[in-house]
Amino acid sequence: MSTKNNTNQTRTARDVGSELVYLTKALKAPALRDAAARLAERARDEGWSHEEYLAACLQREVAARDSHGAEGRIRAARFPSRKSLEDFDFDHQRSVKREVIAHLGTLDFVVGKENVIFLGPPGTGKTHLATGLGIRACQAGHRVAFATAAQWVTRLAEAHQVGRLSDELTRLGRIPLIIVDEVGYIPFEPEAANLFFQFISGRYERASVIVTSNKPFGKAHMFQRTRARWRRNLTGSTCVRPGSLGTRRRRHHR
Repeated sequence: MSTKNNTNQTRTARDVGSELVYLTKALKAPALRDAAARLAERARDEGWSHEEYLAACLQREVAARDSHGAEGRIRAARFPSRKSLEDFDFDHQRSVKREVIAHLGTLDFVVGKENVIFLGPPGTGKTHLATGLGIRACQAGHRVAFATAAQWVTRLAEAHQVGRLSDELTRLGRIPLIIVDEVGYIPFEPEAANLFFQFISGRYERASVIVTSNKPFGKAHMFQRTRARWRRNLTGSTCVRPGSLGTRRRRHHR
């Protein structure tokens, strides 16, 4: 009798295992499939309720999907390299205030549709910080797009040539965070500057921009028409000196 019961239990366990494989595959939930048996064993050992076991299984799947979603957003953003805020060497670049970057890392500026500008000479970590904030935003569920100023202008010019500039600006306007790297490194013709002006001004108070530049804000060629608007209610600015990196956070005029 005992042998028969053990056989039935083994068969039932195998049937349930096969059914879980089928169901998790149908639901496209591989993390749930991989965690179900392990969590079931833990649930038996620790006396979990059915609800606690179900919640644990679903948490594994949600965490996996969030992680995969973040990776997809990071790839879609097209960062030049993978750099995090945690990897930034504050000891080497002492002009950067750790507490300012930590505050920016909370992404309040993205939620508030505000803008951030990193100013300083080459080699001071501007792109690293912009990338780090962008990756942090991707991990928090925000879509991000990264390109140099020259790349953005080329993209806008191509859309303009085929009569799709308005559509392109609308599409880009739906991205919560745009990063414009290397503003001011290369001078642009008036037509290119006009396209860039449309791009930046169209995001004003609608979505966030991070800009890096090697020039003082007022001298950056690409911002000749936008800097007056961005100067309103400037807070938290630091002087830009040779060998240093200044960070400026732009608050919108209310």
